[in-house]
Amino acid sequence: AVVSTQSGHYGRGMLDKLSGKFAPRPSAGPHKLRESMPLLVVIRNKLKYALTYNETKKVTMSRAIKVDGKVRTDMCFPTGFMDVITIDKTGEYFRMLFDVKGRFLIHRIKKDEASYKLCGVKSLSTAAKGIPVLVTHDGRTIRYPDPLIKVHDTIKLDIESGKILDHIKFEPGNLAYITGGQNCGRIGIITHKEKHPGSFDIVHVKDSVGHTFATRLSNVFPIGKGKPAWISLPRGKGIRLSIAEERDRKLAAKAKEM
Repeated sequence: AVVSTQSGHYGRGMLDKLSGKFAPRPSAGPHKLRESMPLLVVIRNKLKYALTYNETKKVTMSRAIKVDGKVRTDMCFPTGFMDVITIDKTGEYFRMLFDVKGRFLIHRIKKDEASYKLCGVKSLSTAAKGIPVLVTHDGRTIRYPDPLIKVHDTIKLDIESGKILDHIKFEPGNLAYITGGQNCGRIGIITHKEKHPGSFDIVHVKDSVGHTFATRLSNVFPIGKGKPAWISLPRGKGIRLSIAEERDRKLAAKAKEM
């Protein structure tokens, strides 16, 4: 299925509008349409393992690509935040994260890190016969979770078994990744939470260089107890530079090349 790029729906995929009128539309799957990137874009546009739509189809149909440990042959399968992409034939592992400009970033990771992923807890409820269940941000339903786990916490999930290994509480002092809004992609320590009954709760976050910013509670994804992160972080460690700092860094890099 294709969708016109004019809709602006590809903000996070960052496909340029000059390379064709249409862009692939993600299939229905574990992530929302606007919070996912189809495998086709990952393989062809980002990793450059294929040049065309048909080549990508051959790659996925050869069962070479795994997402979260499962072979995916649908090249429009939606990959989203924290998903682990495995290519056994090349021995490569990637995790889907955001850069500080809010775009999807395909972050290369080591094999031992590819065995688990972090999942945000979206809801807790009771299923038939009183069985407690937990629903994660990537559409998983896990039965009999630890009773200490609450909504907005993060669980560390073993991909192979689907079991919860550990969890991170949503509380001040823990490290968090921002997954939406103007600050998407930034990483910092949760300082405090403001409650606004009838409106959106606001969370204040401070990054490692001392910049503070505020965002909605739903955009905050804890990734570590205290300062250490449970995943490897992308280059820049989630610190957003000001326009002047970015310019200076670019000029310094140019001066080095000369």
